[in-house]
Amino acid sequence: MISGDSIVALSSGRLPAGVAVIRISGPQSQLVVETIAGSIVQNRVAAYRKFRAPDGSVLDSGLVVFFAGPNSFTGEDIAEFHVHGGRAVVAKMLETIAGFDGVRHAEPGEFTRRAFLNGKVDLVETEALADLVNAETEAQRRFAVQNAEGVQSELYLGWRRRLIHARAMIEAEIDFADEDDVPGSVAETVWSDVHAMIDEIERHVQGFRAAEIIRDGFEVVILGAPNAGKSSLFNALARREAAIVTEEPGTTRDLLEVVLDLEGMRVRVTDTAGLRETPGRIEAIGIERARSKAGTADLLLVLEDMVEPVPIWAIPADVPSLQVGTKVDLLKDGAPVAAMRYDAVISTRDGTGLAELLAEIARRAAAQIGQGDILPSRLRHVELLNETKRFLLAAVTGSERGQELRAEELRLAADRLGRIVGAVDVEDMLDVIFSQFCIGK
Repeated sequence: MISGDSIVALSSGRLPAGVAVIRISGPQSQLVVETIAGSIVQNRVAAYRKFRAPDGSVLDSGLVVFFAGPNSFTGEDIAEFHVHGGRAVVAKMLETIAGFDGVRHAEPGEFTRRAFLNGKVDLVETEALADLVNAETEAQRRFAVQNAEGVQSELYLGWRRRLIHARAMIEAEIDFADEDDVPGSVAETVWSDVHAMIDEIERHVQGFRAAEIIRDGFEVVILGAPNAGKSSLFNALARREAAIVTEEPGTTRDLLEVVLDLEGMRVRVTDTAGLRETPGRIEAIGIERARSKAGTADLLLVLEDMVEPVPIWAIPADVPSLQVGTKVDLLKDGAPVAAMRYDAVISTRDGTGLAELLAEIARRAAAQIGQGDILPSRLRHVELLNETKRFLLAAVTGSERGQELRAEELRLAADRLGRIVGAVDVEDMLDVIFSQFCIGK
């Protein structure tokens, strides 16, 4: 699909900057380059030029690169102007380029949308590009790069090819049962492969939680009695005074959150209200929020003051936890014996044990994520994969319904896999997917 109009946008980061990149895609790209740069430039070779408006006035000077379609990101002619990154320079360049007939400002994600419509990327790779742009940690970057290179798409397309082949074999057995070259046992092999595929899809879907952790973060919740050192630990991890610390019980009444980058992984740490049996009315609300947050955590840090230990109750049994002894610097005699009760002992005053605690949190986060696994990166994928599995289960358990209806279940399953990568019937979801992109991508 070649668009009738051209689009232009700033494709680099926030201004001001040392260099700004202005991108144009569409049939007017070559004319814009010839007019502003003075002449056409060699394909895919950067050239230094003085940029002028159609009236001859100088706009700026910098590099211009032209990418002739279809060998470009969008599949159309693309040009990039690398100019000085001042706001006034960029504004004038955009105003000038958008002044050409047939050129308009791009909508969010419109460059990538054109790449999809022209067959340069599929939907899964498109979503991976959005993840790559938004990546903040090394784990997020690796995950996005893997999917942008088509690893996830190839898995889904591979399943789809197997289903198309299975359906073809079954229909061949139905239509040409009297032919010598169509063996009657072909269906047995087909259904064996479908059973295997159901198991593969189920294992793959189970990895969605790991993908959520990569994108949204490994959820760590700090629990403990009042004055157990929760806010002090929270501030130490945040490396700033993010929470108020006093000796008065009930100081923390709401949930406070800080995001850490631990060994390339996103980790969200939440400070909570101190848990006790007789709180005030407002404090009780904070305690209820703490218990609710604890139930959805990936890891609980259950803190206890080693000098004056106060146990807490009703810790979610199904959530992994670390028992952490605090204020170890205040212990005199018997510290080694007291420490045996805990998984970790720390002091926020002198830093004892903090590095080891962070290392253990990182280790547990890494264990949840896994290494190099192909994971479903969107809830959309999971929903369609579950539909796929439902149709496959109907096919393998419906022997009494006849081969024709079972083959139709396989067609519906393959259709759902096709929707994941955008091979079939996805027009209704395109606006939602591309709206997550920034302008210029």
